[in-house]
Amino acid sequence: MEFRRAAAQTGGQLVEADVIGRPRGFIAQAHVHTAQIERHEVIAGAVAIAVGARERTLGSGEQIEIPAGAAHTQRAAGTGEGRLRIQLRPALRTEAFLERLAALSRAGRFTRAGYPKPVAAAELIRDFGSEGHAAQPPVPIQRALSAAILRGAALLDGAAGEYVFVDEWDVDAPIEAVFAALADGRTYPTWWRPVYLDVAAKGPPAVGRVSHQHFKGRLPYHLRTRSTVTRLEAPHLVEGTVEGDLRGRGTWTLSPAPGGTHVRFDWRVHADRPLLRRLTPALRPVFRWNHAWAIARAIEGLEPYAGRNAAPARTAAPVSSG
Repeated sequence: MEFRRAAAQTGGQLVEADVIGRPRGFIAQAHVHTAQIERHEVIAGAVAIAVGARERTLGSGEQIEIPAGAAHTQRAAGTGEGRLRIQLRPALRTEAFLERLAALSRAGRFTRAGYPKPVAAAELIRDFGSEGHAAQPPVPIQRALSAAILRGAALLDGAAGEYVFVDEWDVDAPIEAVFAALADGRTYPTWWRPVYLDVAAKGPPAVGRVSHQHFKGRLPYHLRTRSTVTRLEAPHLVEGTVEGDLRGRGTWTLSPAPGGTHVRFDWRVHADRPLLRRLTPALRPVFRWNHAWAIARAIEGLEPYAGRNAAPARTAAPVSSG
């Protein structure tokens, strides 16, 4: 895929990208965009697009618009690779969804036939099902199957290195300054000490931005992770996926509180490092103590840092969401 216009460039009105190749597997199946109008324009090659029971083959220069809520498929026609320009209005979370597909691919969570593996598919239904879904089976059945798969996975993960943490506290600083500190991981080594040793990223926070972390807790081991921002809604929410020695998802949620900001951190991760995974059954309480120690350092450092940067945060431009 080649992105031509992102949500941040259009004020969320649309996202536009070229899809190159021959669609198969997951993306070639009948699906529905609940609240988005989708426009297809063939730039090269040919594509067969079915909307409901009617199929039309489009050649170079031809286009079609698919109304929101209509089940449709797109499949390659003719020979060779094609280039199909797609446009979705409004943009909604299309970019976050596509970034998730890329992350699943990197993690080997697709089958050889091009379909998400069961737990990955269930996570897609859970996280993006309100905006789009497969045409069949009926949506209630998809949701029920997804919930059952995730419950089963959670039971297995409970004995295989999964940790779920929820931490909340109040910060005596404006919400904009707190958001700026939490959204930009490059600030962590400054205020979240001695936990974060290094964070590297190629720019300020944005949806799809990748960063690399090197950190440690009270226990005598270091961890290295790769994080991708999946949601960025200034100044209230930051969410990202994590891969590496830990795998999972973290979400910072901010809300106004008397005299400052209420912070909630939801952290759901798996200990993928072999030693941590082997020790999980015996040392789970120790690992939880280690997490509590690290969060205590965040509580100590975030408030003074955000307080010092409160004035610039009030006048700074809003953080880009795409």
